Amino acid sequence: MDKNKRTNLKSPTLPYHRIVVKFGTSLLTGGSDQLNQEVMSKLVAQIAQLHKQGLELLIVSSGAMASGKHKLGLTKKIRGIPFKQVLCSVGQSRLMYVYEQLFSQYNITVAQALLTKADLSDRAGYLNARNTLLALLQLRVVCIVNENDVVAVDELDEAKFGDNDNLSAMVANLVDADLLLLLTDTAGLHTADPRRDSNARLISQVDRIDSEIERLANKAGSLGIGGMITKIEAAKLATASGVTVVIADGREPDIILRLTSAETVGTRFLPTTSKLESRKRWMLCGLCVQGKLVVDSGAALALKKQNRSLLAAGIKQIESEFNRGDIVDIYDTEGSHLGCGLVNYGSSEVSLIKGAHSEKIAALLGFDYGPEVVHRDNLAVL
Repeated sequence: MDKNKRTNLKSPTLPYHRIVVKFGTSLLTGGSDQLNQEVMSKLVAQIAQLHKQGLELLIVSSGAMASGKHKLGLTKKIRGIPFKQVLCSVGQSRLMYVYEQLFSQYNITVAQALLTKADLSDRAGYLNARNTLLALLQLRVVCIVNENDVVAVDELDEAKFGDNDNLSAMVANLVDADLLLLLTDTAGLHTADPRRDSNARLISQVDRIDSEIERLANKAGSLGIGGMITKIEAAKLATASGVTVVIADGREPDIILRLTSAETVGTRFLPTTSKLESRKRWMLCGLCVQGKLVVDSGAALALKKQNRSLLAAGIKQIESEFNRGDIVDIYDTEGSHLGCGLVNYGSSEVSLIKGAHSEKIAALLGFDYGPEVVHRDNLAVL
């Protein structure tokens, strides 16, 4: 069975076909301390309408912790990771029960997928998750995705996505989505926090996420657990994989239907590349990065504009230890993230050959794996 095969039900009138929708806690609870079934019913009705038109949809849903807290009748703030994990454990089944009941009205089957970074950091785990989600889409099942908070721990950064914004970008990357909708309780990215500054202006479109956009996200205020900063991080990852991203207010009438038909609502982030092949998307997800290389301006230009490999001569600095075959992030000297790639040399070897011309590698190391520290075929450039 070809799991990448698109269904022949695709609507000829809509610009997007495979869509990931992320629902934030503040949206699903309507600002209260429990799930708001009226709000959820309206969102599910829109998903169901698009599903009937032949579109493929996945939902990344927050709300488990709020649901668990309400179910246990807790009113005070819970501290400590184990107690938060208990809330998620109790609330996740309740969250799925609500989705099951709402989608059953439209005869739509739902599934659940609980993911951790560890599941996706391994190449085989990444492909297994990808194949499962694609098979669910082909079978016309709406999958509800969440982080597996029972085993993912806050203090272990390598094991946790940290918020469902980044998880939704990872899922969009995973299934080759056309569109990622980050639905929250704000209208989008503003020039300032609209709740504090009456002159704050909504930015309707972002062609590329640069330092100025990231600065605005810092000023835009906190929203839920993730905040606007994590939404911009998620948008940066997804757009680098060829996915269009929109941040919008999920409380707006028919918001999902309007955004899917490309109506100008919220803040739309345009993809910065065409669809990347699966291996490069996996590299760009950042789950398996072991180190960091800082390159000079000449190397940065060669990578970004000339589709060249990264040579030792262009490397200025290395950070962290890594082995041959590991994935490393690549930055320029001004701190801009250029992309990532699979290295042909370990960190101890790169430290000896950085800044050196390729013909000197064998003399410096006593062996030679080739002139490229990262070959262009193993590069994913942002």
